[in-house]
Amino acid sequence: MKRFLTVGYGVTAYLIGFAAFLYAIGFLGSFAVPRTVDHGLAAPATRALAVNLLLLCAFGAQHSVMARPAFKRWWTRVVPDPIERSTYVLATGLVLALIFWQWRTMPAVIWNVTWPVGRIGVRALFWIGWVIVLASTFMINHFDLFGLRQVYLAWRGRPYTDLPFRTPLLYRVVRHPLMLGFLITLWATPRMTLGHLLFAAGMTAYILLALRWEERDLTSALGQQYRDYRGRVPMLIPRPQSIQRVK
Repeated sequence: MKRFLTVGYGVTAYLIGFAAFLYAIGFLGSFAVPRTVDHGLAAPATRALAVNLLLLCAFGAQHSVMARPAFKRWWTRVVPDPIERSTYVLATGLVLALIFWQWRTMPAVIWNVTWPVGRIGVRALFWIGWVIVLASTFMINHFDLFGLRQVYLAWRGRPYTDLPFRTPLLYRVVRHPLMLGFLITLWATPRMTLGHLLFAAGMTAYILLALRWEERDLTSALGQQYRDYRGRVPMLIPRPQSIQRVK
């Protein structure tokens, strides 16, 4: 029974997290969902700014604290190891759902691309960003990243083993293609409102800060192997020689 509950919890967490991922596409692209970054709840400007900043801080706090090794060591005294990652995915999905639900509209337009070819180009870049995000998860291990591998191994009665360090495809171009994809999706919009700008700037600041912590953790865990990787491959901005290595 415990094994089935573990798997059920992991699958539920994955579905909630992936649903939040799919909603985020419509939220940022302002289509197909009831509330978006451009059309949320109505509020006076100062209240909208305050609420939206609190929502962004909530995401940053949850995402950063739960990802730190020290927190994981403490947290696995409370929750079983096989569902630690699933709990992180579930918490991320719920915090994102809170943002989508409570985001306040800040309608002032910062820029608006009216040239049809330009709009198509920016929209294409938006979708390219999401393709990079999803593809990057599968290039390492999508199911481990979202906690399904952990609960599957628990169901089979096998101990969890860390994945070997690999640098496939896009990971030879930049060290964090997943974050590069997110950055593209945040800014690739033909019509930038003040609310979208706040969301993009806040998430960008968080990503850049979080990557510093992640790089430190990876260097601590992998040592010289990761230092060599850092020397060869840029963090976010591709270099011609790194692109050539993929070819």
